[in-house]
Amino acid sequence: MSHHSIDVEDLGFAYPDGTVALDGVSFHVGHGESIALVGANGAGKSTLLMHLTGFLTPTRGSIRIGDAPVTKGTLPDIRKTVGMVFQDPDDQLFMPSVFEDVAFGPMNLGLPPEDVKERVDDALARVGAGHLAERPPYRLSGGEKRAVAIATTLAMYPSILVMDEPTSNLDPRARRRLIGLLSTFEHTKIVATHDLDMALDLCDRTIVMSGGTVTADGPTTEIFADEQLLEVSGLEKPLSMQGCPVCASSA
Repeated sequence: MSHHSIDVEDLGFAYPDGTVALDGVSFHVGHGESIALVGANGAGKSTLLMHLTGFLTPTRGSIRIGDAPVTKGTLPDIRKTVGMVFQDPDDQLFMPSVFEDVAFGPMNLGLPPEDVKERVDDALARVGAGHLAERPPYRLSGGEKRAVAIATTLAMYPSILVMDEPTSNLDPRARRRLIGLLSTFEHTKIVATHDLDMALDLCDRTIVMSGGTVTADGPTTEIFADEQLLEVSGLEKPLSMQGCPVCASSA
């Protein structure tokens, strides 16, 4: 089995206060797939992503990345394979300079300085942020922070990218630039998002969550064409699939 694949089986999780966030979640992600994970706030999307990288431990069920189960003992290898981009870039950017932020992960792998620099230069180049290397993160725009946060993940050379709301708080130009960037990545990708137009652009398959369960899983165009499913899931059809209200009113 490819180490680019993910298998989630009967995953359940409850927070200490008893709130059930995941209840019997199961799915398979194959090598190279791009999956959109959608649902209303509180559906369980972010909680699920945190399980894929071992930040949370399930109450029941299991996760496998390729042939490796996600356990405390396998976490060092799992986190080399699965790179996560958090919803808030400030959660990933904490060093005095962009270069140091992107270098942090490779340095902690014990790589020699020349290899660390090569990884940093490569990752920043891929996201178009090489010119920001010496800039302090607090002086970056929202789009620049997002690009650098992705670079910190790419510098670890992951096989799987997991992203939580990557287009949130971006202006239209930065959003379009990010979508163009993500479309060039050949990684297996899982993208939790409320941006259904981005999901339509990037992901051939969509998993819908509601109340901590998977309520639908299928081709993105079919999922987004199902108005009843979107309605009960607290979602709206992507703008690009909606008819023109002016044309409709004049018909």
